[in-house]
Amino acid sequence: MSNSITDAPPADVAAQVAAYVAALDQVIPGKQNQNLLIGTWNVRAFNRLTPKWRSVAGESPLRDLSNVLCIAETLRRFDVVAVQEVGTEAEAFLAALEALGSGWAFLLTDVVLGDLGHAERLAFLFDQRRLRPSGLACELVVAPEEAGVSTDVLGRQFARTPYAVSFARGASVFTLVTLHIIYGNVAQDRVGELKKIAQWMAGWAKGGDVWGENLIALGDFNIDRQVDENGDIDELYKAFTETGLMPPDNLNHVPRTIFDDPNPNAPPDQRHFYDQIAWFTGTSGGPPALSLQYRNAGMFDFASGLVPADNTNQLSFRMSDHFPLWVEFDV
Repeated sequence: MSNSITDAPPADVAAQVAAYVAALDQVIPGKQNQNLLIGTWNVRAFNRLTPKWRSVAGESPLRDLSNVLCIAETLRRFDVVAVQEVGTEAEAFLAALEALGSGWAFLLTDVVLGDLGHAERLAFLFDQRRLRPSGLACELVVAPEEAGVSTDVLGRQFARTPYAVSFARGASVFTLVTLHIIYGNVAQDRVGELKKIAQWMAGWAKGGDVWGENLIALGDFNIDRQVDENGDIDELYKAFTETGLMPPDNLNHVPRTIFDDPNPNAPPDQRHFYDQIAWFTGTSGGPPALSLQYRNAGMFDFASGLVPADNTNQLSFRMSDHFPLWVEFDV
């Protein structure tokens, strides 16, 4: 018998979700009149679901209604959240939206075709009671005359086209650019896309476009690490930051995936930096600084027994292999 996300959950599910919400309360700030909360989350294979409150090993997909409720409660913490890996059917994504309620809306891309695109969509979910779209929505397509010019410029289109949407909260207007960088066979495969997004965003920020004044990049950048085993800046991190994009320092000390070493004192070359939230700080002659006032940033660890799963790999298909990241601003 199928269940619906809007049905009353059984007592054990309700208790588990309540404990999950209590854990969220301890980590992510609450929504206030004077703050803005922006999140990003690569939700692994966010596509289909099993319409039962509890799925068991062997069922496909493993993600069930209890998992979607926990995902929805995480998304609820943010005013706007970029979500990567939304699938073609987007069944679980739409169920999460239904669980969030009528105050929520979304914008998303079409399915990315081709072997490198993995049939993914990029999405923004936002709380309409807290902010509104300010009019701009676009995808980044490389101009034909730029493609293949040299080895330091992207020689093709992005595998998954970055998606930009502008939002307004009161008098504050900002544009979010979400992306999921190609992973490739080796790290070098990612350099072209990282360089191009950094160059494009810098050019946009300097170009006088009203929607380019407050740019924030967020998503899965597939950056392995900040520094290499020799203590030098990693090539991927350098490509990402070379035009002035910088993540807040708080995000330099948190794990990105459920498979990472959670120890904040782990050697820097062993810390993954896949997911990022970054903006221009106005230093070193770069693009103008973001006008929003930064407060805090962090991640939420759902892998500490909050969600029933037989093992870590199974948890990655119930929830995700990535942790959600968040940043808080004054408005």
